[in-house]
Amino acid sequence: MSKNIIIINGPNLNLLGKREQSQYGSITFEKLKENCLNKAKELKINLNFYQSNVEGELITAIQKAKEKFDGIIINAAGFTHTSVAIRDALDIYKKPIIELHISNIYKREEFRHKSLISDVATGGIFGLGDNGYILAIIAMQKMLENENR
Repeated sequence: MSKNIIIINGPNLNLLGKREQSQYGSITFEKLKENCLNKAKELKINLNFYQSNVEGELITAIQKAKEKFDGIIINAAGFTHTSVAIRDALDIYKKPIIELHISNIYKREEFRHKSLISDVATGGIFGLGDNGYILAIIAMQKMLENENR
């Protein structure tokens, strides 16, 4: 049975390839999306790839995911450190969640060291660049596979 997962991307990730390449690399958002969709297809996972710069739209996507998706991979970007509302929406989800960051938030500015969503996530991937997305897809597939045993 094919599993359905969603990757939710927060603010400014649509600008990958155009911003702070020392932190985020040179991959574009469209190429990242293509790589993720290809990996999901290889693993026989149905993948939805979503991005918004608007906090409320991210919350709505998380709320709707409860009915449609078996797992969430989320890069909440700057909202990781500020949004109690995104944290609360993830807490209500009650299915596997992987928190993902391209950069290592713990090697950056002090204000980025605090994640409001880590305590409701099943696990996290930090600082592995765009490869973190592929690793998160693989990890989610393994988590969902183990649920069915």
